[in-house]
Amino acid sequence: QVQLVESGGGLVQAGGSLRLSCAASGRTFGNYAMGWFRQAPGKSRAFVAATSGSGSSTRYADSVKGRFTISRDNAKNMVHLQMNSLKPEDTAVYYCAADRRSYSVAYTSELYDYWGQGTQVTVSS
Repeated sequence: QVQLVESGGGLVQAGGSLRLSCAASGRTFGNYAMGWFRQAPGKSRAFVAATSGSGSSTRYADSVKGRFTISRDNAKNMVHLQMNSLKPEDTAVYYCAADRRSYSVAYTSELYDYWGQGTQVTVSS
């Protein structure tokens, strides 16, 4: 069982930056691939970024490529999402998720096994 807790959300102006963090419980954090998803009001949950268990592989949604960076610190059981050049359309609840397949960088939410409670990101124009 893995418990995930996101933090770092908030209100920011367009063009600004935020860094989201996700703290994971457990002693085998490096065995899990990690992903970030987001859900805007009235929309389905969408893939943002993913990293494999070692951090050697990453994947990004086209909409955030070049602006967002996913990283992880396995010694601290943390995964981060650095978000730069934020746009109003980035407004959403952001969730981190864990995938028991450490090699994976899946973009399909159904493949993830554990989810955090989410953190709100609001980008004003």
